[in-house]
Amino acid sequence: MISLDRRSLLAASAALCAAPRLRASPQETAAGASALAERVRKLKTRFAVNGEIWWSGMPFEKRVETALAHGFDGIEFWPWRNKDLAALEKLAKDKGVKFAQFTAWGFEPGLCNPDNHAKAVEEVREACKAAKRIGAPMMTIVAGNNQKGMTTEQMHAHVTSGLKLLAPIAEEHDVLLILEPMNGRVDHPGHCLYGSEAAVRICREVNSKHVKINWDLYHMQLAEGDLCGRLKDGIDQLGYVQVADTPGRKEPGTGEIHWPRVLRAVSELGYKGYVGLECWPKDGEEKAIERLIAADTW
Repeated sequence: MISLDRRSLLAASAALCAAPRLRASPQETAAGASALAERVRKLKTRFAVNGEIWWSGMPFEKRVETALAHGFDGIEFWPWRNKDLAALEKLAKDKGVKFAQFTAWGFEPGLCNPDNHAKAVEEVREACKAAKRIGAPMMTIVAGNNQKGMTTEQMHAHVTSGLKLLAPIAEEHDVLLILEPMNGRVDHPGHCLYGSEAAVRICREVNSKHVKINWDLYHMQLAEGDLCGRLKDGIDQLGYVQVADTPGRKEPGTGEIHWPRVLRAVSELGYKGYVGLECWPKDGEEKAIERLIAADTW
C-alpha cells in the first residue's frame, strides 16, 4: 500500500484538475462536428467521403451517418457486394445521402485479358442494377494487372475492347463507367495502366459518353506530375476526381501538392461533380477536415 500525506494529495488533485482531458464529452463532440459541418457545407468543392477509410472503426452505415453529421452528403466506396444495399437505399431516401461512386470491376481478373470480358459483362450488368438501386451515377472500372506474355500495348487494346462491350450496358442503365489509372511507384507495381495519357487515349477510342476516367490525383502525381496541365489536356474524358496527398496518401495539406491551386484548376476547367476523399486521415477525421478546408481555400 502507498501512503500519501495531505500535501501530496493536494498537489496530485491540482495536477489532475490542470491536466487536459484526453477525451471530449459526447456533447462537445457533437458541437464540434456541427461547427465543422457548417464550414464543410460552404466549401467550393463538393467532397465525397470514402466510406471504407473515414471513421473506419464504425459499422459502414454509421460511417455514412457520421459523414453526414460533419457536413458531407456524398459517399464513395469500394466493392458493392459486401454492402447492405437495403440499408444504403434507406439512407439515400431518408437522409439524402448521395452515393457518388463505387467499384464495379477490380484488379483481378483483369479487363486487360479478353478471356475475362464475358465475366466483366455479367458483373457490370449486376453492378448497374446495384447502382440504380442506391442512386449511384457512376462506377469505377480497373484495367487489371499485367498479363503474362502480353505487351502493354496489347493489354491496353484489350481494355479498350472490353470497355466497348461494357459501354452499351452502362448506356442502357444510364450509369457512367470510370476507368481508373494507378501508379506503379508506390501502390500498384505490376499494373497495366498508369497515368492519364493512356487512359485518355483508351477512352477516346471507346468514344462513349458513358465511359470516362476516374482521375485520381494522388496516382497522377506519382505517375506523371503536372496535375493541372494534364487535367486540361484530358478534360474531355474527365468523369470523376479523387484526392490524396503525397507522400503517404493522407488528406490534402499533409504533403507536397499545392491543393488550392489544383482544386481551383479543377473548378475552372468546369468540373462540378463530387471529389472523392480516398485518403487516410493523418491525425483523425476532424483534423483532416480542418486541413481539407484550408486546401479548398483560394
